[in-house]
Amino acid sequence: MGRLQIRLFRGSIPLLPVAPALVLLIGMATAVAIALLGITQVERITDDASSLRAQALAATLAARMRASPAEERSDIVGRAARRSGTELLLVDQSGQILVDESFGAPTKTEVARLLTAGTGETRTALGRVRYAARPLDPPLDGIAVIAFVAAPRPPPGAMPLVNAVAALTALLLGVAFAVALAFTKQIRDDVDYVRERIVDMARPDAAPIGEPIPIRSLDSVGVLTSAFNLLVTRFAAAERTYRADLFQAVEMDRERSAFLAGLSHELRTPLNAILGFAHVLESEVDGPLSDEARESLAVIRTSGEHLRQLIDDILELSALETGTLQLSRRPVDVRHIAEQVVREATATVADKPLRLEVTGETGLYALADKRRVRQIVTNLVSNAVKFTSRGSVTVNIEGRGSFVAIIVKDTGPGIPREQTAAIFEEYRQLGDARSQRAGTGLGLAITRRLVLMHGGVIDVSSEMGRGSTFTATLPRCTNVDPNEITSPPGPLGLSSYPPPPREAPPLLDSLVPPPMPDPVGEGRR
Repeated sequence: MGRLQIRLFRGSIPLLPVAPALVLLIGMATAVAIALLGITQVERITDDASSLRAQALAATLAARMRASPAEERSDIVGRAARRSGTELLLVDQSGQILVDESFGAPTKTEVARLLTAGTGETRTALGRVRYAARPLDPPLDGIAVIAFVAAPRPPPGAMPLVNAVAALTALLLGVAFAVALAFTKQIRDDVDYVRERIVDMARPDAAPIGEPIPIRSLDSVGVLTSAFNLLVTRFAAAERTYRADLFQAVEMDRERSAFLAGLSHELRTPLNAILGFAHVLESEVDGPLSDEARESLAVIRTSGEHLRQLIDDILELSALETGTLQLSRRPVDVRHIAEQVVREATATVADKPLRLEVTGETGLYALADKRRVRQIVTNLVSNAVKFTSRGSVTVNIEGRGSFVAIIVKDTGPGIPREQTAAIFEEYRQLGDARSQRAGTGLGLAITRRLVLMHGGVIDVSSEMGRGSTFTATLPRCTNVDPNEITSPPGPLGLSSYPPPPREAPPLLDSLVPPPMPDPVGEGRR
């Protein structure tokens, strides 16, 4: 049970607990109501008694007047007023005062009104009074006696009544307040206990599955505790199910990665043999070839190299997912690598009205793995060349604080804004069906993972009909030691991984050509 608070300027004032405060307020309101009701009842009784006394005094005095001589009337009225402590008037029917035993005689008009009313309430020098007018019987029927009896407000018994009610109220409120305070303290202790147990469960070092909270009462707090325990039980069951599903998913993912890696290694052995024999036949060591045969061998070699690139992508993704791919960080001349990649890609776009160029700063070094930097640039350039039929593809290198930015801009068709995030997903391609068949959809996904492994970021901005711009950042290296600068790595290929056991004869192994780069790269959209 929390405490009520009221805001006062910038601070807060704590009030009594809610339940005792309510008991106190209700008890005081009840006591006030009882006191007011009692005072009203005493006042009504006092007024009735004053009216009866005024009537009795007027009737008695009128009877005495009839039996007394006229010269004694004044003395009789005076003695009666002094003995009774009231005000008395002897008046005629016209309102003329004959004998005045009051502290302030009313006007003739007021006397006439009192005679007409007979009884009622008015105010005199004594304050609030009840009066009664009684005419004398014949032969004195033209004369009347008016008696005024005090009727104070509040009545004389009001204060004792108020004191009695106050004492009784204080006693009852004390008992009720103590009971309510004890009850409130018990509830608050139960709530604090439940709160502390929940806080203990929420600590970072606590067990992920909480323990049920003991139920200490059968009231609303107990019902709440029981509901919370049911929630903990359901959460524990859901957590166990989640862990089981997660373990199963991890096992399946590990088995999938292992299967892909094994399958890719197994596919490389016959593929190397195919490429080796194609190379032997193209060298015409067994005799000259016809134009048709030479064209067929070119198709075989091109398809084999494309298949090898697909296998490499699968191996790359498997290594990234299993965490077996390690980076060898050295200072890397990013502009030099970009120029190499663009030079190799230029030979593949001779049949397109497409211009490839490298711009930006020179002498910018990134602290990265040279082989992976080349792979990042190759994938971005190949991706741009693949989807740009005319115009230009520009690779701009610039420094951005502690990072080196690789900006690849093309004049292709662009990417819809709602699909820019999807192009970095595995096996996800956009574009027409022909371009989607050209790759596995892993190029940009692998590029993104490699950039993140280096501590950089990659993003894309595009406008439909105006092309796309891919920006990848790598950590910048400012203190470059010339002894750490080595020659650029060779083209990416199967040499990135330890070769599997060979099944081909040694002669075929010696005929296998070195891995060739695939400037076409992977699909992005």
